[in-house]
Amino acid sequence: MLAVELLTRVGLATVLGLAIGFERQWRSRMAGLQTMALVSMGSALFLILSAYSFDQSGDRLRVAAQIVSGIGFLGAGVIMKQGLSVTGLNTAATLWATAAVGALAGAWMWREAIAGAAIVVAANWFLQPLASRMDRAHKDGVRDVAPADYVIEVECGRQVEAEIKSLIARAMPRPAFQLRAVRTRPAHAAEQVELQAEFETAARHDDDAEDAVLALSQQPGVTSVRWSIAHEQEADWSK
Repeated sequence: MLAVELLTRVGLATVLGLAIGFERQWRSRMAGLQTMALVSMGSALFLILSAYSFDQSGDRLRVAAQIVSGIGFLGAGVIMKQGLSVTGLNTAATLWATAAVGALAGAWMWREAIAGAAIVVAANWFLQPLASRMDRAHKDGVRDVAPADYVIEVECGRQVEAEIKSLIARAMPRPAFQLRAVRTRPAHAAEQVELQAEFETAARHDDDAEDAVLALSQQPGVTSVRWSIAHEQEADWSK
């Protein structure tokens, strides 16, 4: 192999590795410009070695297969597990793909190498924001369907306490809301009491809670009404 041809193949592999590494470096990932360039260049050199060091009876694909295995060990080194979180998977996959790009450049399949590098960069650049949005949407959806305990707090006159308690129990639609408890304590104003009703639900129903508060606020003798999620008010009523 001529030195010019060798430098051309290795140079192409290095440039493509740098292109992939630029995106990783820009996002401050563990493996950036230098790592991706070296992985791509090394893969190209190994493939050139396998192509020009064996005679026709040798298995030229054996070295290429070992590149895949070797990059697998390198990729495993960047994967970290902390509790239930696993990081480094994208970096490991990018290392693996970069090795493939370098191998294509070493075999002088330059069109395929350039296309492969472009696909790797595009996948990392565009798919990560999409994946992040999908994760946020999933978390928001899980939050919406998660069990929730609603609290209705009413301040009213003592003379209508019994009536308001009865209305509170019927204000939240069943079977979505199940009444768990009703508490009473004196209000700051004279002849006033504060009522707290706690309901359990299998999912968030904020609109129903708003409707219940609106209906209760229109009752005679009621001075204030509000709703909240149970854990937000437990500390206040435990004092």
